[in-house]
Amino acid sequence: MSTFYDYAKIWVKAGKGGDGLVAFLREKYRPDGGPVGGDGGRGGDIIFRVDEGLRTLLDFRYNRHFKAKAGQNGMTKGRYGRGAEDLIVGVPPGTIVKDFDTGQILADLVEEGQEAIVAKGGRGGRGNMKFATHNNPAPEIAENGEPGQERTLQLELRVLADAGLVGFPSVGKSTILSIVSAAKPKIGDYHFTTLSPNLGVVDLSDQRSFVLADLPGLIEGAAEGIGLGFQFLRHVQRTKVILHVVDMGGFENRDPFEDYVAINEELKTYDETILERPTIIVANKMDIPEAELYIEEFREKLAAYFEEHFPGRDLPEIFPISAISQSGLKDLMEETYRLIQEEEVRLAQIEAEKVDEVDQTHKLYQIEAEEPYFNLSYDQADKMFVLSGDRIEKDFLMANLEYDESALRFARKLKHHGVDQALVDAGAQAGDIVRIRDYEFEFFD
Repeated sequence: MSTFYDYAKIWVKAGKGGDGLVAFLREKYRPDGGPVGGDGGRGGDIIFRVDEGLRTLLDFRYNRHFKAKAGQNGMTKGRYGRGAEDLIVGVPPGTIVKDFDTGQILADLVEEGQEAIVAKGGRGGRGNMKFATHNNPAPEIAENGEPGQERTLQLELRVLADAGLVGFPSVGKSTILSIVSAAKPKIGDYHFTTLSPNLGVVDLSDQRSFVLADLPGLIEGAAEGIGLGFQFLRHVQRTKVILHVVDMGGFENRDPFEDYVAINEELKTYDETILERPTIIVANKMDIPEAELYIEEFREKLAAYFEEHFPGRDLPEIFPISAISQSGLKDLMEETYRLIQEEEVRLAQIEAEKVDEVDQTHKLYQIEAEEPYFNLSYDQADKMFVLSGDRIEKDFLMANLEYDESALRFARKLKHHGVDQALVDAGAQAGDIVRIRDYEFEFFD
């Protein structure tokens, strides 16, 4: 049986744009034909696309680096370089893509064919044709291609199921799934038989069906990562209806109500909104004689618990069943299907209201504070000034310093953004060394 991988950390780098070209027309009867250097092509994007044939993030365990191709460099006679093809990476439905460094969610991919650009390719650099002016008809200026976006990503897989079976280990979740669907989960009389989510399709009459997930058993402290921890909890976030399975037979002398409260607390600690979803308490193992006594006591404690912690909220329905004898399972699946339909209607209404709200109101755009063009520091060890920052480093990488005119253009840009004055204010003297990335130059005021 293959291992279920639902987490991965990967590195992606989009393609660099092609470099622009410095070239001049040299023909026998056109000695002064002018600049003809073309632009570079666009670098390839890295795109994640949902593939329903994938079920886990196993592929990302062995392949953690993804790099798109660079665009073609510009050519003579004004010909543009060819843009690079995008790199398409397949991911399973239910994949959430996060920026590892910031924690920002970049994409939530759930539907077959859904795509998201996770790293954008750089634009091609301009050739010297684009820099020709009346005052400078033959410029020796060209840009290097823009660097492709580079980032570390965190991938999380949350299974897509209409309903999920939750509860302590060994309460009968896998047995229920094996009976009501064609799924064949591993079943044993020991804790943590289920180590990864199992999915099954429950077929009812009249071509009605839904997807049911048997989720790994939970223990106290799971929200802090104890036991299977987040490996379980992230999957329950997708389900529309929760089937909270409780062992009414008192396995290992456990109190069914204490188990129910413990699971609820873990769900609440991880994500409070989970408790707001439609829930059915599945009282399993009612074939055991003591179960009738336990369920009456359970009902009384449940009423008191909700009155204290969730006043005004309706009590979840308790469904007595026996997975072994299969009694009560048909009615349970019918009720689960009904709640799923109600929840889908509710979610659709919420989505429609959001759309109407956007259509009927004007969006308020706030201009975010632009990051500074550069940061200036002094490296005591190397005795030099250091210029850093995304914007200045991007301009540096795109400046073709092989040509004097391109170098002068970059120097003028630095002066325009106040770099020269900042160096003077910081005490820089003529001849001092200034570094941008791995490039060093002398400062002249």
